[in-house]
Amino acid sequence: MDYLPIFADVKNKLCLVVGGGEVAKRKAGVLLDAGARVRVVAPKIDADLSKQQRVEVVRARFEPKHLDGVALIIAATDDRGVNRQVSELAHERNIPVNVVDDPELCSFIMPSILDRSPLMVAFSSGGASPVLTRMMRGKLETMIPQNYSRLAAFAERFREVVKQRVTNPAKRRIFWENALDGVVAEKVLTGDESSAEQMMQQMLADEDNIQRGEVYLVGAGPGDPDLLTFRALRLMQKADVVVYDNLVSKPILDMTRRDAERIYVGKKRDDHTLRQEEINELLARLAKEGKRVLRLKGGDPFIFGRGGEEIETLSGYGIPFQVVPGITAASGVASYAGIPLTHRSHAQSCIFVTGHLKDGTMNLDWDALARPKQTVVVYMGLHGLDTLCTELIKHGMPDSTPIAIVQQGTTRNQRVITGTLASLPGIAEKEKPQAPTLIIVGGVVTLREKLAWFNPE
Repeated sequence: MDYLPIFADVKNKLCLVVGGGEVAKRKAGVLLDAGARVRVVAPKIDADLSKQQRVEVVRARFEPKHLDGVALIIAATDDRGVNRQVSELAHERNIPVNVVDDPELCSFIMPSILDRSPLMVAFSSGGASPVLTRMMRGKLETMIPQNYSRLAAFAERFREVVKQRVTNPAKRRIFWENALDGVVAEKVLTGDESSAEQMMQQMLADEDNIQRGEVYLVGAGPGDPDLLTFRALRLMQKADVVVYDNLVSKPILDMTRRDAERIYVGKKRDDHTLRQEEINELLARLAKEGKRVLRLKGGDPFIFGRGGEEIETLSGYGIPFQVVPGITAASGVASYAGIPLTHRSHAQSCIFVTGHLKDGTMNLDWDALARPKQTVVVYMGLHGLDTLCTELIKHGMPDSTPIAIVQQGTTRNQRVITGTLASLPGIAEKEKPQAPTLIIVGGVVTLREKLAWFNPE
């Protein structure tokens, strides 16, 4: 984060605009809309500015005295020497200053604004691409109609009443989400605020029946945030608590609600923050406290993710839960590595196995895995790579069978190491791939050179 995004209260405060042209007029207009008093300083000033109320027009070259009593400054001249002088004096006096189209001289950035007052949305690229920020604002304008300002004002009217009646913070958040994402909101947006107020009063009367705690078991996919489902993202933004593991990438974790409590229960080989049974009980305890709990798991929670064990515990306690599938590592990682899991010329079936069983062994059905025209995908198999290759060869798979290790697939750290059953253990010893990894065995691996498309660089 290059800049701290904040909203400044400039109501009835004196703000300085240095410059008198079209750009200065626009900036002065924004300040006036925010309730500021504006002093405009320039030898020549647009005639429209002098007609505005709350505008002090000073037709002169900029001088240090023009900063007296000023709370905020915008320099909008076409003379960089003047702009630099304004910036330096502002920094000396600790007055926030923005120099239009010159981030180097700024102490704050003027964002592109979507105004649905009292709801405000601001976009900024830190001066890197103003056009891109305006494009993003345009996209969001189509999603947030003008009458959302009415909804925000309606919520403001009820804010204190709800705070007094619904004292539990977790329940209060649920109350507001039910109100602002349901029939109440629809009534307000269509102009029927009388009915909306009656509904709000009824909801407050039924405060004891506000939804109790719930658990969202969400698959975060193999790592790339673009592979999240819409439903996953929606629930990630609703949860009060996020319980996440080692396979959840930071960019995905950053997409959860910023003020949600985060609890790390990551698991690495021989290094478990909490045992699985403790995680199960943690989810139940948090839900019993009335919280909406996001259990965020890498890949798909029902494919080697122990999601079934977790919801067995929740079900036993009668705790409501939702399960959101994610793109499992086999599918996502193989795609990003350019390795199709099935192909008419190489594999007519595909089998997923875990390389790390509950007792720590790698005791698999080797005869079933060694069948021809089949792709084998091994989760958590890096530690047992020697055993995997040896047993597959022993059970009839040719030692020339192609095999690949994909490190941290779908992320910037993706790396693909290929070889054969005979050669890959030695190659891996030299290359030292870093977990998490996925192992793919079968003729489909040979297609990687033709089909690889993802460049993590």
